[in-house]
Amino acid sequence: MAPPDDATAVPSTVPQVRHLRQVLLWPLRLMPLPDGSKGQPWELLTPNWREVVDEYTGDAEDFHERHYNEFVTFLPYVQRFLYGDGRAQRGAHAAGSPMRVFRRRDVAQVRLVSRPGDAPLLLDIVHVDLVFFLGIDVVMLNVEVSASDLPLPRAQDLLYRFGRAYPAGWDAQGHALHCMDSVEFLDAEGCVLARSDARQREAFLAHVAEHRAPRIAAHWAFMLEPLVGDHSGRTGALRFRQIEYYRMPTMAYLALDEPRALTRSDFVRLGLLTAAPEGEHDTLLPFAEPQLADFEQRHCYDRFWSDAGAAPNTRYLCSGHSLVVVGDARAAFYNCAERGVLAQFRHQHFLLFLIAHFQKAALLMFSDRLAEALRHLDVADPDSVRRFKRTIRDSFAAFLRFTHRYWFHEISEQAQARALFRLCTGHLGIDALYAEVKERIADMSGYLEADSLRRQANTVVRLTVVTIFGLIGTVTTGFLGMNLLAEAEAPLSQRLVLFAVVFVATTALTVYTMAKSKRLSDFLDALSDERLGAWTKLKALASVWRRGGEA
Repeated sequence: MAPPDDATAVPSTVPQVRHLRQVLLWPLRLMPLPDGSKGQPWELLTPNWREVVDEYTGDAEDFHERHYNEFVTFLPYVQRFLYGDGRAQRGAHAAGSPMRVFRRRDVAQVRLVSRPGDAPLLLDIVHVDLVFFLGIDVVMLNVEVSASDLPLPRAQDLLYRFGRAYPAGWDAQGHALHCMDSVEFLDAEGCVLARSDARQREAFLAHVAEHRAPRIAAHWAFMLEPLVGDHSGRTGALRFRQIEYYRMPTMAYLALDEPRALTRSDFVRLGLLTAAPEGEHDTLLPFAEPQLADFEQRHCYDRFWSDAGAAPNTRYLCSGHSLVVVGDARAAFYNCAERGVLAQFRHQHFLLFLIAHFQKAALLMFSDRLAEALRHLDVADPDSVRRFKRTIRDSFAAFLRFTHRYWFHEISEQAQARALFRLCTGHLGIDALYAEVKERIADMSGYLEADSLRRQANTVVRLTVVTIFGLIGTVTTGFLGMNLLAEAEAPLSQRLVLFAVVFVATTALTVYTMAKSKRLSDFLDALSDERLGAWTKLKALASVWRRGGEA
Protein backbone atom coordinates (compact mmCIF):
# COMPACT_ATOMS: atom_id res chain seq x y z
CA MET A 1 0.00 0.00 0.00
CA ALA A 2 1.49 3.35 -0.98
CA PRO A 3 1.52 6.17 1.55
CA PRO A 4 -1.04 8.90 0.88
CA ASP A 5 1.51 11.59 0.06
CA ASP A 6 -0.82 13.30 -2.40
CA ALA A 7 -2.07 16.40 -0.61
CA THR A 8 -5.24 16.41 -2.77
CA ALA A 9 -6.49 13.08 -1.41
CA VAL A 10 -9.36 13.83 0.96
CA PRO A 11 -10.21 11.14 3.51
CA SER A 12 -13.82 10.03 3.63
CA THR A 13 -13.97 10.33 7.42
CA VAL A 14 -11.99 12.14 10.09
CA PRO A 15 -9.25 9.83 11.45
CA GLN A 16 -9.78 8.81 15.06
CA VAL A 17 -7.01 8.56 17.65
CA ARG A 18 -7.88 5.55 19.76
CA HIS A 19 -5.18 6.23 22.33
CA LEU A 20 -2.99 9.27 22.90
CA ARG A 21 -0.04 9.86 25.19
CA GLN A 22 1.58 13.27 25.46
CA VAL A 23 4.79 13.79 27.42
CA LEU A 24 6.00 17.30 28.27
CA LEU A 25 9.62 17.83 29.25
CA TRP A 26 10.44 21.35 30.43
CA PRO A 27 14.12 22.14 31.17
CA LEU A 28 14.75 24.94 33.67
CA ARG A 29 17.86 26.52 35.11
CA LEU A 30 18.28 26.21 38.88
CA MET A 31 19.62 29.35 40.50
CA PRO A 32 22.28 29.10 43.25
CA LEU A 33 20.96 28.33 46.70
CA PRO A 34 20.95 31.16 49.28
CA ASP A 35 24.23 31.90 51.03
CA GLY A 36 24.80 29.46 53.85
CA SER A 37 22.59 26.75 52.34
CA LYS A 38 24.23 23.36 52.14
CA GLY A 39 23.29 20.09 50.51
CA GLN A 40 21.51 19.36 47.26
CA PRO A 41 18.57 21.37 45.86
CA TRP A 42 16.17 18.41 45.97
CA GLU A 43 16.60 18.31 49.74
CA LEU A 44 14.55 21.53 49.88
CA LEU A 45 11.48 20.04 48.19
CA THR A 46 8.24 19.98 50.15
CA PRO A 47 6.72 16.67 51.36
CA ASN A 48 4.31 16.49 48.40
CA TRP A 49 7.33 15.56 46.27
CA ARG A 50 8.60 12.05 46.99
CA GLU A 51 11.68 10.47 45.47
CA VAL A 52 10.86 7.74 42.98
CA VAL A 53 12.30 4.47 44.25
CA ASP A 54 11.99 2.75 40.90
CA GLU A 55 12.47 -0.79 39.73
CA TYR A 56 16.24 -0.37 39.67
CA THR A 57 16.56 0.81 43.26
CA GLY A 58 13.53 -0.83 44.85
CA ASP A 59 12.46 -4.42 45.33
CA ALA A 60 13.70 -6.97 42.82
CA GLU A 61 10.20 -8.36 42.26
CA ASP A 62 9.14 -5.00 40.74
CA PHE A 63 11.71 -5.39 37.97
CA HIS A 64 9.90 -6.45 34.78
CA GLU A 65 10.80 -7.26 31.22
CA ARG A 66 10.18 -3.72 30.00
CA HIS A 67 12.79 -2.46 32.46
CA TYR A 68 15.27 -5.05 31.24
CA ASN A 69 14.61 -4.06 27.62
CA GLU A 70 15.13 -0.42 28.57
CA PHE A 71 18.41 -1.17 30.35
CA VAL A 72 20.02 -3.21 27.55
CA THR A 73 19.13 -0.58 24.95
CA PHE A 74 21.89 1.74 26.17
CA LEU A 75 25.67 1.53 26.07
CA PRO A 76 27.50 0.85 29.37
CA TYR A 77 28.52 4.44 30.09
CA VAL A 78 24.93 5.59 29.53
CA GLN A 79 23.70 2.82 31.81
CA ARG A 80 25.95 4.13 34.60
CA PHE A 81 24.49 7.61 34.09
CA LEU A 82 20.89 6.41 34.12
CA TYR A 83 21.02 3.62 36.69
CA GLY A 84 24.26 3.87 38.67
CA ASP A 85 26.76 1.11 39.31
CA GLY A 86 24.58 -1.20 41.37
CA ARG A 87 21.49 -1.55 43.51
CA ALA A 88 22.28 1.52 45.59
CA GLN A 89 19.79 2.42 48.27
CA ARG A 90 18.88 5.93 49.29
CA GLY A 91 21.82 7.85 50.64
CA ALA A 92 24.40 5.70 48.88
CA HIS A 93 24.91 8.27 46.15
CA ALA A 94 28.47 7.24 45.37
CA ALA A 95 27.29 4.17 43.48
CA GLY A 96 23.87 5.47 42.52
CA SER A 97 22.68 7.33 39.47
CA PRO A 98 23.51 11.05 39.26
CA MET A 99 19.93 11.52 38.04
CA ARG A 100 17.34 11.88 40.82
CA VAL A 101 13.59 11.77 40.13
CA PHE A 102 10.88 13.14 42.45
CA ARG A 103 7.14 12.72 41.90
CA ARG A 104 3.97 14.37 43.16
CA ARG A 105 0.73 12.40 43.26
CA ASP A 106 -1.87 14.99 44.20
CA VAL A 107 -2.71 15.95 40.59
CA ALA A 108 -4.92 13.32 38.93
CA GLN A 109 -6.47 15.00 35.87
CA VAL A 110 -6.31 18.11 33.74
CA ARG A 111 -9.32 19.82 32.12
CA LEU A 112 -8.58 21.75 28.95
CA VAL A 113 -10.51 24.19 26.77
CA SER A 114 -8.76 25.00 23.49
CA ARG A 115 -10.80 28.01 22.36
CA PRO A 116 -13.60 30.02 23.94
CA GLY A 117 -16.85 28.09 23.59
CA ASP A 118 -15.21 24.71 22.94
CA ALA A 119 -16.26 21.67 24.95
CA PRO A 120 -13.76 20.85 27.72
CA LEU A 121 -11.40 17.90 27.29
CA LEU A 122 -10.51 15.80 30.34
CA LEU A 123 -7.12 14.07 30.35
CA ASP A 124 -5.67 11.67 32.88
CA ILE A 125 -2.38 12.63 34.51
CA VAL A 126 -0.08 9.61 34.28
CA HIS A 127 2.64 11.21 36.40
CA VAL A 128 4.28 14.53 37.29
CA ASP A 129 8.03 14.37 37.96
CA LEU A 130 10.95 16.67 38.70
CA VAL A 131 14.29 15.37 37.42
CA PHE A 132 17.51 16.67 39.01
CA PHE A 133 21.11 16.03 37.93
CA LEU A 134 24.02 15.85 40.33
CA GLY A 135 26.45 18.74 39.88
CA ILE A 136 24.44 20.47 37.13
CA ASP A 137 22.10 23.40 37.84
CA VAL A 138 19.30 22.07 35.63
CA VAL A 139 15.92 20.64 36.63
CA MET A 140 13.36 19.16 34.23
CA LEU A 141 9.61 19.05 34.77
CA ASN A 142 8.12 15.89 33.24
CA VAL A 143 4.34 15.65 32.78
CA GLU A 144 2.65 12.72 31.02
CA VAL A 145 -1.06 12.76 30.11
CA SER A 146 -3.29 10.27 28.31
CA ALA A 147 -6.62 10.31 26.46
CA SER A 148 -8.66 8.00 24.28
CA ASP A 149 -10.99 8.27 21.28
CA LEU A 150 -10.16 11.73 19.99
CA PRO A 151 -10.68 13.07 16.46
CA LEU A 152 -7.29 13.66 14.87
CA PRO A 153 -7.76 17.47 14.58
CA ARG A 154 -8.46 17.67 18.30
CA ALA A 155 -5.38 15.58 19.08
CA GLN A 156 -3.32 17.87 16.83
CA ASP A 157 -4.75 20.91 18.61
CA LEU A 158 -3.90 19.37 21.99
CA LEU A 159 -0.29 18.74 20.98
CA TYR A 160 -0.02 22.26 19.58
CA ARG A 161 -1.55 24.21 22.47
CA PHE A 162 -0.86 22.25 25.65
CA GLY A 163 2.57 22.75 27.19
CA ARG A 164 3.18 26.49 26.83
CA ALA A 165 4.60 28.25 29.84
CA TYR A 166 2.73 31.50 29.13
CA PRO A 167 0.68 33.08 26.31
CA ALA A 168 2.49 34.19 23.17
CA GLY A 169 0.07 37.11 22.84
CA TRP A 170 -3.63 38.03 22.70
CA ASP A 171 -6.15 38.76 19.98
CA ALA A 172 -8.38 41.81 19.78
CA GLN A 173 -10.91 40.18 22.11
CA GLY A 174 -8.26 39.49 24.77
CA HIS A 175 -8.09 35.73 24.14
CA ALA A 176 -4.67 34.14 24.50
CA LEU A 177 -2.97 33.05 21.28
CA HIS A 178 -1.49 29.61 20.51
CA CYS A 179 -2.19 28.20 23.98
CA MET A 180 -5.15 26.70 25.79
CA ASP A 181 -7.92 29.13 26.66
CA SER A 182 -8.37 27.35 29.98
CA VAL A 183 -6.33 24.80 31.93
CA GLU A 184 -7.42 23.32 35.26
CA PHE A 185 -5.47 20.77 37.27
CA LEU A 186 -7.75 18.50 39.32
CA ASP A 187 -7.24 16.15 42.23
CA ALA A 188 -8.65 12.63 42.49
CA GLU A 189 -12.04 13.97 43.69
CA GLY A 190 -12.31 16.42 40.80
CA CYS A 191 -11.55 19.54 42.86
CA VAL A 192 -9.63 22.30 41.10
CA LEU A 193 -6.07 22.64 42.42
CA ALA A 194 -4.93 25.35 40.01
CA ARG A 195 -6.25 27.08 36.90
CA SER A 196 -4.64 29.10 34.18
CA ASP A 197 -4.64 32.89 34.06
CA ALA A 198 -3.89 33.33 30.35
CA ARG A 199 -6.59 36.00 29.96
CA GLN A 200 -4.96 38.35 32.50
CA ARG A 201 -3.10 40.26 29.83
CA GLU A 202 -2.22 43.26 31.99
CA ALA A 203 -0.53 41.08 34.61
CA PHE A 204 1.74 39.50 31.98
CA LEU A 205 2.52 42.87 30.39
CA ALA A 206 3.30 44.49 33.74
CA HIS A 207 5.60 41.64 34.75
CA VAL A 208 7.70 41.90 31.58
CA ALA A 209 7.81 45.70 31.83
CA GLU A 210 9.01 45.46 35.44
CA HIS A 211 11.40 42.49 35.36
CA ARG A 212 12.35 42.05 31.70
CA ALA A 213 11.43 38.41 32.20
CA PRO A 214 8.25 36.48 31.30
CA ARG A 215 5.61 35.64 33.84
CA ILE A 216 4.98 31.92 34.21
CA ALA A 217 1.29 31.03 33.93
CA ALA A 218 -0.41 30.26 37.24
CA HIS A 219 -1.11 26.57 36.58
CA TRP A 220 2.51 25.82 35.67
CA ALA A 221 3.76 27.88 38.61
CA PHE A 222 1.59 25.70 40.84
CA MET A 223 2.92 22.51 39.27
CA LEU A 224 6.53 23.56 40.03
CA GLU A 225 6.07 24.52 43.68
CA PRO A 226 8.13 24.90 45.84
CA LEU A 227 10.29 26.06 42.92
CA VAL A 228 9.52 29.71 42.19
CA GLY A 229 10.48 31.94 39.32
CA ASP A 230 13.56 34.01 40.03
CA HIS A 231 11.73 37.17 38.88
CA SER A 232 8.33 36.31 40.32
CA GLY A 233 8.71 38.25 43.55
CA ARG A 234 7.69 35.18 45.55
CA THR A 235 9.84 33.91 48.38
CA GLY A 236 11.54 30.54 48.13
CA ALA A 237 14.98 29.00 48.37
CA LEU A 238 14.56 26.96 45.17
CA ARG A 239 14.47 29.43 42.30
CA PHE A 240 14.54 28.86 38.56
CA ARG A 241 14.84 30.73 35.29
CA GLN A 242 13.57 29.86 31.88
CA ILE A 243 16.41 28.47 29.78
CA GLU A 244 14.79 27.48 26.48
CA TYR A 245 11.81 28.41 24.37
CA TYR A 246 8.58 28.89 26.31
CA ARG A 247 7.05 25.94 24.46
CA MET A 248 7.89 22.72 26.25
CA PRO A 249 9.53 19.90 24.28
CA THR A 250 6.88 17.29 23.55
CA MET A 251 6.65 13.57 22.89
CA ALA A 252 3.46 12.00 21.59
CA TYR A 253 2.15 8.49 20.97
CA LEU A 254 -0.89 8.11 18.69
CA ALA A 255 -2.68 4.84 17.97
CA LEU A 256 -5.06 5.13 14.97
CA ASP A 257 -7.28 2.65 13.17
CA GLU A 258 -5.84 3.51 9.76
CA PRO A 259 -2.43 5.24 9.92
CA ARG A 260 -2.23 5.03 6.12
CA ALA A 261 -5.35 7.19 5.89
CA LEU A 262 -3.41 10.18 7.21
CA THR A 263 -2.47 12.72 4.58
CA ARG A 264 0.89 14.38 4.16
CA SER A 265 -0.62 17.46 5.77
CA ASP A 266 -1.53 15.40 8.85
CA PHE A 267 2.03 14.12 9.22
CA VAL A 268 3.49 17.59 8.78
CA ARG A 269 1.22 18.99 11.48
CA LEU A 270 2.08 16.13 13.83
CA GLY A 271 5.82 16.16 13.12
CA LEU A 272 6.22 19.93 13.46
CA LEU A 273 3.45 20.36 16.10
CA THR A 274 1.62 23.01 14.13
CA ALA A 275 -1.94 24.17 14.68
CA ALA A 276 -4.80 21.94 13.63
CA PRO A 277 -6.94 23.17 10.73
CA GLU A 278 -9.94 25.19 11.86
CA GLY A 279 -13.27 23.67 10.99
CA GLU A 280 -13.39 20.46 8.98
CA HIS A 281 -10.44 18.13 8.58
CA ASP A 282 -8.60 19.22 5.43
CA THR A 283 -5.46 18.34 3.50
CA LEU A 284 -3.95 21.80 3.07
CA LEU A 285 -0.31 22.01 4.07
CA PRO A 286 0.40 24.38 6.99
CA PHE A 287 3.38 25.93 5.17
CA ALA A 288 4.45 26.55 1.60
CA GLU A 289 5.49 23.48 -0.37
CA PRO A 290 9.15 24.60 -0.89
CA GLN A 291 9.57 24.74 2.89
CA LEU A 292 8.38 21.14 3.20
CA ALA A 293 10.09 19.64 0.14
CA ASP A 294 12.51 17.61 2.29
CA PHE A 295 10.16 16.96 5.21
CA GLU A 296 10.27 13.17 4.88
CA GLN A 297 14.06 13.09 4.63
CA ARG A 298 14.68 15.43 7.55
CA HIS A 299 11.93 14.55 10.00
CA CYS A 300 10.67 11.02 9.32
CA TYR A 301 12.08 7.69 10.45
CA ASP A 302 10.29 5.19 8.23
CA ARG A 303 12.04 1.91 8.95
CA PHE A 304 8.71 0.41 10.08
CA TRP A 305 6.45 2.33 7.68
CA SER A 306 5.35 -0.79 5.85
CA ASP A 307 2.67 -3.48 6.00
CA ALA A 308 5.12 -6.03 7.45
CA GLY A 309 6.34 -6.60 10.98
CA ALA A 310 4.79 -6.93 14.42
CA ALA A 311 3.77 -3.26 14.41
CA PRO A 312 3.03 -2.45 10.75
CA ASN A 313 2.62 1.09 9.46
CA THR A 314 4.53 2.71 12.33
CA ARG A 315 6.15 6.06 11.59
CA TYR A 316 8.38 8.19 13.81
CA LEU A 317 8.46 11.98 13.38
CA CYS A 318 11.17 14.12 14.95
CA SER A 319 11.88 17.83 14.86
CA GLY A 320 14.16 18.01 17.90
CA HIS A 321 11.50 19.92 19.79
CA SER A 322 9.15 16.97 19.30
CA LEU A 323 9.26 13.19 18.95
CA VAL A 324 6.01 11.65 17.72
CA VAL A 325 5.17 8.03 16.91
CA VAL A 326 2.08 7.11 14.87
CA GLY A 327 0.91 3.53 14.45
CA ASP A 328 -1.91 1.05 14.01
CA ALA A 329 -4.23 0.70 17.01
CA ARG A 330 -5.20 -2.78 15.83
CA ALA A 331 -1.63 -4.12 16.15
CA ALA A 332 -1.18 -5.81 19.52
CA PHE A 333 2.56 -5.14 19.59
CA TYR A 334 2.06 -1.43 18.94
CA ASN A 335 -0.23 -1.12 21.99
CA CYS A 336 1.72 -3.44 24.29
CA ALA A 337 2.87 -1.61 27.44
CA GLU A 338 5.22 -4.41 28.49
CA ARG A 339 7.43 -5.04 25.46
CA GLY A 340 5.78 -3.28 22.52
CA VAL A 341 5.98 0.18 20.95
CA LEU A 342 4.10 1.85 23.82
CA ALA A 343 6.62 0.42 26.30
CA GLN A 344 9.51 1.60 24.12
CA PHE A 345 7.95 5.06 23.83
CA ARG A 346 7.58 5.43 27.60
CA HIS A 347 11.01 3.99 28.45
CA GLN A 348 13.78 3.90 25.83
CA HIS A 349 12.53 6.72 23.64
CA PHE A 350 11.67 8.94 26.57
CA LEU A 351 15.17 8.55 28.00
CA LEU A 352 16.94 9.34 24.74
CA PHE A 353 14.69 12.40 24.34
CA LEU A 354 15.46 13.41 27.93
CA ILE A 355 19.24 13.00 27.44
CA ALA A 356 19.22 15.14 24.30
CA HIS A 357 17.27 17.97 25.90
CA PHE A 358 19.23 17.76 29.14
CA GLN A 359 22.48 18.13 27.21
CA LYS A 360 21.14 21.19 25.39
CA ALA A 361 19.77 22.74 28.60
CA ALA A 362 23.07 22.20 30.44
CA LEU A 363 25.03 23.85 27.64
CA LEU A 364 22.65 26.82 27.58
CA MET A 365 22.98 27.07 31.36
CA PHE A 366 26.79 27.26 31.08
CA SER A 367 26.45 29.92 28.40
CA ASP A 368 24.12 31.98 30.63
CA ARG A 369 26.55 31.74 33.56
CA LEU A 370 29.43 33.01 31.44
CA ALA A 371 27.38 35.92 30.13
CA GLU A 372 26.28 36.89 33.64
CA ALA A 373 29.86 36.69 34.95
CA LEU A 374 31.04 39.09 32.25
CA ARG A 375 28.11 41.43 32.80
CA HIS A 376 28.92 41.75 36.51
CA LEU A 377 32.68 42.15 35.99
CA ASP A 378 34.16 45.50 37.02
CA VAL A 379 37.92 45.46 36.44
CA ALA A 380 38.35 48.44 38.77
CA ASP A 381 36.76 46.58 41.68
CA PRO A 382 39.02 43.89 43.23
CA ASP A 383 36.02 42.12 44.81
CA SER A 384 34.30 41.97 41.42
CA VAL A 385 37.44 40.55 39.83
CA ARG A 386 37.69 37.88 42.54
CA ARG A 387 34.03 36.92 42.09
CA PHE A 388 34.52 36.75 38.33
CA LYS A 389 37.53 34.45 38.68
CA ARG A 390 35.69 32.22 41.13
CA THR A 391 32.67 31.95 38.81
CA ILE A 392 34.80 31.10 35.78
CA ARG A 393 36.79 28.48 37.68
CA ASP A 394 33.58 26.92 39.04
CA SER A 395 32.07 26.90 35.56
CA PHE A 396 35.19 25.31 34.11
CA ALA A 397 35.13 22.57 36.75
CA ALA A 398 31.39 21.98 36.24
CA PHE A 399 31.85 21.80 32.47
CA LEU A 400 34.55 19.16 32.92
CA ARG A 401 32.19 17.13 35.11
CA PHE A 402 29.44 17.52 32.52
CA THR A 403 31.74 16.40 29.70
CA HIS A 404 32.96 13.28 31.46
CA ARG A 405 29.67 12.32 33.11
CA TYR A 406 26.85 13.46 30.84
CA TRP A 407 28.17 14.14 27.33
CA PHE A 408 27.54 11.34 24.82
CA HIS A 409 27.70 11.28 21.03
CA GLU A 410 26.27 7.78 20.90
CA ILE A 411 23.95 6.23 23.47
CA SER A 412 23.04 2.92 21.85
CA GLU A 413 24.09 0.42 19.22
CA GLN A 414 20.48 -0.52 18.50
CA ALA A 415 19.65 0.93 15.10
CA GLN A 416 16.32 2.49 16.07
CA ALA A 417 17.49 4.15 19.29
CA ARG A 418 20.69 5.35 17.62
CA ALA A 419 18.81 6.83 14.67
CA LEU A 420 16.20 8.62 16.83
CA PHE A 421 18.89 10.06 19.10
CA ARG A 422 20.82 11.36 16.10
CA LEU A 423 17.64 12.91 14.73
CA CYS A 424 16.98 14.67 18.06
CA THR A 425 20.51 15.95 18.59
CA GLY A 426 20.88 16.91 14.94
CA HIS A 427 17.76 19.09 14.95
CA LEU A 428 18.72 20.58 18.32
CA GLY A 429 22.22 21.46 17.06
CA ILE A 430 23.84 20.11 20.21
CA ASP A 431 27.28 19.35 18.74
CA ALA A 432 27.71 22.92 17.45
CA LEU A 433 26.43 24.32 20.76
CA TYR A 434 28.87 22.14 22.71
CA ALA A 435 31.81 23.32 20.59
CA GLU A 436 30.77 26.95 21.05
CA VAL A 437 30.40 26.70 24.84
CA LYS A 438 33.64 24.73 25.14
CA GLU A 439 35.47 27.42 23.18
CA ARG A 440 34.00 30.20 25.32
CA ILE A 441 34.95 28.48 28.56
CA ALA A 442 38.42 27.76 27.19
CA ASP A 443 38.79 31.44 26.27
CA MET A 444 37.74 32.49 29.76
CA SER A 445 40.07 29.97 31.39
CA GLY A 446 42.90 31.05 29.10
CA TYR A 447 42.29 34.67 30.04
CA LEU A 448 42.46 33.84 33.75
CA GLU A 449 45.65 31.85 33.26
CA ALA A 450 47.26 34.61 31.21
CA ASP A 451 46.19 37.21 33.76
CA SER A 452 47.64 35.10 36.58
CA LEU A 453 50.95 34.73 34.73
CA ARG A 454 51.02 38.46 34.04
CA ARG A 455 50.49 39.25 37.70
CA GLN A 456 53.19 36.80 38.71
CA ALA A 457 55.60 38.30 36.20
CA ASN A 458 54.87 41.81 37.48
CA THR A 459 55.48 40.64 41.04
CA VAL A 460 58.79 39.06 40.06
CA VAL A 461 59.83 42.29 38.29
CA ARG A 462 58.98 44.40 41.31
CA LEU A 463 60.80 42.08 43.71
CA THR A 464 63.81 42.05 41.39
CA VAL A 465 63.93 45.85 41.25
CA VAL A 466 63.65 46.15 45.04
CA THR A 467 66.35 43.51 45.47
CA ILE A 468 68.71 45.28 43.08
CA PHE A 469 68.36 48.69 44.67
CA GLY A 470 68.35 47.19 48.17
CA LEU A 471 71.55 45.38 47.26
CA ILE A 472 73.31 48.73 46.88
CA GLY A 473 72.56 49.77 50.44
CA THR A 474 73.23 46.28 51.82
CA VAL A 475 76.67 46.02 50.24
CA THR A 476 77.54 49.61 51.12
CA THR A 477 76.67 49.33 54.82
CA GLY A 478 77.90 45.79 55.21
CA PHE A 479 81.24 46.16 53.43
CA LEU A 480 83.97 44.59 55.61
CA GLY A 481 81.44 44.41 58.45
CA MET A 482 81.79 48.16 59.12
CA ASN A 483 79.12 49.99 61.10
CA LEU A 484 78.50 53.57 60.11
CA LEU A 485 77.34 54.37 63.64
CA ALA A 486 78.88 52.66 66.65
CA GLU A 487 75.89 52.58 68.96
CA ALA A 488 76.36 49.14 70.46
CA GLU A 489 77.15 50.59 73.86
CA ALA A 490 74.53 53.33 73.71
CA PRO A 491 71.62 53.32 76.14
CA LEU A 492 68.71 51.05 75.25
CA SER A 493 66.32 53.95 74.72
CA GLN A 494 68.69 55.60 72.22
CA ARG A 495 69.18 52.34 70.34
CA LEU A 496 65.41 51.83 70.15
CA VAL A 497 64.95 55.32 68.73
CA LEU A 498 67.67 54.73 66.11
CA PHE A 499 66.12 51.34 65.29
CA ALA A 500 62.72 52.94 64.81
CA VAL A 501 64.15 55.69 62.59
CA VAL A 502 66.06 53.24 60.42
CA PHE A 503 63.06 50.90 60.27
CA VAL A 504 60.71 53.68 59.12
CA ALA A 505 63.21 55.01 56.61
CA THR A 506 63.93 51.55 55.20
CA THR A 507 60.23 50.72 54.98
CA ALA A 508 59.46 54.02 53.26
CA LEU A 509 62.31 53.50 50.81
CA THR A 510 61.16 49.94 50.06
CA VAL A 511 57.55 51.04 49.54
CA TYR A 512 58.69 53.91 47.33
CA THR A 513 60.87 51.55 45.32
CA MET A 514 57.93 49.17 44.88
CA ALA A 515 55.73 52.05 43.75
CA LYS A 516 58.32 53.07 41.16
CA SER A 517 59.33 49.50 40.33
CA LYS A 518 57.71 49.51 36.87
CA ARG A 519 59.61 52.62 35.76
CA LEU A 520 62.76 51.51 37.55
CA SER A 521 62.48 48.24 35.66
CA ASP A 522 62.30 50.18 32.39
CA PHE A 523 65.38 52.14 33.47
CA LEU A 524 67.27 48.91 34.23
CA ASP A 525 66.29 47.56 30.80
CA ALA A 526 67.63 50.73 29.17
CA LEU A 527 70.78 50.62 31.30
CA SER A 528 71.51 47.04 30.22
CA ASP A 529 70.95 47.81 26.52
CA GLU A 530 74.39 48.39 24.99
CA ARG A 531 72.88 49.94 21.88
CA LEU A 532 71.59 52.97 23.80
CA GLY A 533 73.75 56.01 24.48
CA ALA A 534 74.49 57.58 27.83
CA TRP A 535 72.08 60.44 27.19
CA THR A 536 69.21 58.05 26.43
CA LYS A 537 69.92 56.12 29.59
CA LEU A 538 69.89 59.35 31.62
CA LYS A 539 66.53 60.25 30.12
CA ALA A 540 65.25 56.80 31.12
CA LEU A 541 66.40 57.51 34.67
CA ALA A 542 64.70 60.92 34.65
CA SER A 543 61.46 59.34 33.43
CA VAL A 544 61.19 57.51 36.75
CA TRP A 545 59.97 60.75 38.32
CA ARG A 546 58.06 62.06 35.33
CA ARG A 547 54.37 62.60 35.93
CA GLY A 548 51.83 60.54 34.01
CA GLY A 549 50.30 57.09 34.07
CA GLU A 550 52.43 54.02 33.77
CA ALA A 551 52.24 51.97 30.63
